[in-house]
Order: sequence, then C-alpha cells, then structure tokens
Amino acid sequence: MCTGHCAKFIGVSLYPFCVICIICNILLFFPGWTLDAIQNPSEKLTPEVLYLGGLMGNGVMVLVPAIYIQCTGRRGKCNNRCGMFISIILAGLGVCGAVYGFIVSLLGLVNGPRCLYQFINGRVEWAIPFKMEKEFVDLDSSYLYNRVSWTRCVEPTGVVEFNVILFSTIVAASAIQVVLCLSQMINGLFGCICGTCRNKM
Repeated sequence: MCTGHCAKFIGVSLYPFCVICIICNILLFFPGWTLDAIQNPSEKLTPEVLYLGGLMGNGVMVLVPAIYIQCTGRRGKCNNRCGMFISIILAGLGVCGAVYGFIVSLLGLVNGPRCLYQFINGRVEWAIPFKMEKEFVDLDSSYLYNRVSWTRCVEPTGVVEFNVILFSTIVAASAIQVVLCLSQMINGLFGCICGTCRNKM
C-alpha cells in the first residue's frame, strides 16, 4: 500500500472515533438522563466532564488532522511530499488531543462521579465520594471493584454506571486514535522521503 492510500485509510478511520468521543462527552453533561446537572454544573457535574476531553481533545483536535490526513490520500494539492510533511505535524496535534482526552477520561474513571451520596453515618450531600486522596492509585480499593458502594449514589440515578461506560468508551477510543495518528506520522515520514504514489492514484 502506498503512503497516499495509507493516509486516506487513516484519515477515514479517525472519523468514527472522533464522533464517538464527542457524543460521549456531550452525554456526560446529562447524568441520569436529566437536565438538572447542567443548570448547576459546578456543584452537580463531574469536574472531568467540564475539561471537555472528549469534545475538544478527542473531537476537534483529532478531527481537523483527520480531514487533512484524508486529503493527502486524494489527488490534489495536498497529495505530495510537502502535504505529507504537514500531515506529520497535524498528526502530532492529533496525538496531543487524543492523549489529553485519554488522561481526562482516565481521571474521570479513577475519581468517580459527583453525586448526591448517602454516607454510612446517614449524612447525604453532593460530593465526589470515590475520589482517592492518595499519591498513587490503589486499584484494590477502587470503587470500580466495589459495586455495592455504587448504590449509595442517590442522584442522579445510575450515575456511576453512566460515567464508567462513557469514560471507558472515550479511553478506548483515545488509545486507538493515538495509534492511528502515530501511524500517520510514520507514514507521513515515508511519504516525505518516497513520495505518495501520486501518479498511480
């Protein structure tokens, strides 16, 4: 496969993952499928949702390079050595966006959601109850492996499952985006050196 065809394949492959991450980030603004949280986001929304990792990082910062990378695989002004060089830079931007989305979503998974939590002593208040105040994450004591504690989140309904599913989806999509963008950086390097098979396309 020549570098031009490879770039086209990588560009097109990035689109669905960008869309998935954008949709997941938007859905995270509506925990429990209600509008209550967006009316008072600083008190009722999980902080990592407001960092817009899936929307800006995995979405915009990867989507823009994806469009250009696909263009380098088509006949036209971008399908040359210079276009491939620019695609390396933009693929690097895509890696940065995907890594940002990955880190934010991973933090969202580790810290857990903000919810109206019923503590053991009977006190009920909005908090981030599963957040670990430790220097290093201890997975053995993580709420992810203690589903009984999830039921103590009274509102929004099912918020723990909601956050875990959506943040996990963004984490998985981010990892794939990083691999695809790094592949284009390597492909772009070969495109700069060897050309893009322009005459064969």
